[in-house]
Amino acid sequence: MRRPQGRDHHDRGHGYGRGREYGRDRGHGRTSDRRPAGRPQGIRDGLAGELRRMDGASYGRYKSLLGTWAMPGFTLEVIRGQSDPYAPPARVALRVPAEEAGFPADLWESPVRRRALASYLARRAAEAADHRSLRVDAGGQEVLERSSCLVDARDGAVTLRLGVDLPGHGRRIDGHAAEHVLCELLPEVAERALRYPSLDADDVRAFADTVEDSDALRAALPGLGLVAFVADGAVLPRRSGVDDRPATGGGVVPFASPEELRVSVDLPHAGTVTGMGVREGVTLIVGGGFHGKSTLLRALETGIWDHVPGDGRELVVARPDTVKIRSEDGRRVERVDVHAFVDHLPSGADTTDFRTDNASGSTSQAAALCEAVEAGARVLLIDEDTAATNLMIRDARMQALVAKEREPLTPFVDLVRSLHRDHGVSTVLVMGGSGDYMEVADQVLMMDAYLPSDVTARARQLAAVPTGRTAEAESFPGVAHRRPDPGSLDTSVRGRSRVRARGDDALTFGEHDVDLRAVEQIADARQVVGIGLALELMVRRGYVDGRRTLAEALDLLDADLEDGAHRLLAVRDEDFALPRRHEVAAALNRLRGLRVLARPAGVEAGG
Repeated sequence: MRRPQGRDHHDRGHGYGRGREYGRDRGHGRTSDRRPAGRPQGIRDGLAGELRRMDGASYGRYKSLLGTWAMPGFTLEVIRGQSDPYAPPARVALRVPAEEAGFPADLWESPVRRRALASYLARRAAEAADHRSLRVDAGGQEVLERSSCLVDARDGAVTLRLGVDLPGHGRRIDGHAAEHVLCELLPEVAERALRYPSLDADDVRAFADTVEDSDALRAALPGLGLVAFVADGAVLPRRSGVDDRPATGGGVVPFASPEELRVSVDLPHAGTVTGMGVREGVTLIVGGGFHGKSTLLRALETGIWDHVPGDGRELVVARPDTVKIRSEDGRRVERVDVHAFVDHLPSGADTTDFRTDNASGSTSQAAALCEAVEAGARVLLIDEDTAATNLMIRDARMQALVAKEREPLTPFVDLVRSLHRDHGVSTVLVMGGSGDYMEVADQVLMMDAYLPSDVTARARQLAAVPTGRTAEAESFPGVAHRRPDPGSLDTSVRGRSRVRARGDDALTFGEHDVDLRAVEQIADARQVVGIGLALELMVRRGYVDGRRTLAEALDLLDADLEDGAHRLLAVRDEDFALPRRHEVAAALNRLRGLRVLARPAGVEAGG
């Protein structure tokens, strides 16, 4: 099932916290040295006066506002103007100094709490900016680092970036309406949403504490030998395929861990919490249709992100290097070593260096798995509903009918154990149609009416009864580390760089459109913007240079983004959310213009 659509810039948040309205004053004076051509310094009596003088002028005159203006308690920077009433909105930044913002240091001294505080403030700002002219990217259920709101690590100062539709009568400036928007509404947003005294202090702290607990729980997983954790009482189902808020009503069943799998974890704020630990190795999720198997897996998919209070999945977490794998008919594959899964094709194609412009379901899934491990994935999630059946299993009857020498595909069931044993890659599978996976599973969970039970012992009893099936492989050989050709990553079109998102499904990169519909862990459309900017940063900074492997280039990107969104803002000042390296790699691998250089001698594969 397709993930819910990301919220766009018209969304106003979910109502965590309450702002208070305070009185406003005027006296908006410009602090930038830039000023409208031909206008003496003495006439410039502030932004309000400037807008009144513009009334009735040609719309393009708005561009003269570029620069920084002093406002009551903050500065307003007009970053990008609006060329006409039908163009994208102007881009502005409200910067509230630390002494005006007034946030206690414990809310912003750590990266995770800064991210939480910024997310909270963006949501409050979206509520305060409830006007058709103002557009704040507040996000949805996930707490992501966004360019729309950043908290300074040095002193707790706050910067809010937003879009402003500048008012006009046709192609003429409506100066009085613009004065209302810029000189009254924006100060109100700053006052109500970006100052600690205006906010509910308990609400702010609860939001930050919730996110910090989620982050701490995720960090604890490796030490516990777990790849994921689902808290007792969690609400996993969503309202609908297009509404990612928690389902409500009498039919919603809170999660309860089987006793055999229950673990306890001590968190900084919630104290001791209990829930189901998903152990390293191979985990099989079974059960009848509509009993909650895929719902559980989708919760693990999103467990790589923190969630807002009240989401129901606040304490459902997965390791950060967890990647969902699926088949994807028609995608391009560029020089991926898939021979562990696909070999001796009738065409004679070399599957250690496989390329195609139109992959089948099985070859696309094989490529996606190898690409994910190449990029550093250590946990794979697979749902039989979106997997290629012929890559997942060949039962005994099919083996008897079609001899192995006539079948190019080696099923995943024969390689999944080696992935963990030899390469440290765990797998969680939803499987309702093939019992052969019981033989290779370390733990088997059964979902029954949305509640899990541990049926590992029973599954092993059943697996001990021979079926006549024989294993078709002994080990997974590893993945080949590829070196992208930097010449294939040109973003220019007619001399101008073109990198932009098209919803949460596609990215335009130079002359190519990248289809991201199968990259299911993208949280919303703003992460697609972040993916595009991250790819552009990798090109600009020469991380893809023809010598480095893709994994090495992604390591450099990770180091660049450790400090947050600032690096990508230097590429282009837009609304975006930071992506993971895995979604950046997925986009790069789906770029139809991508070329991969031949592997040098002696560099064949890595674990």
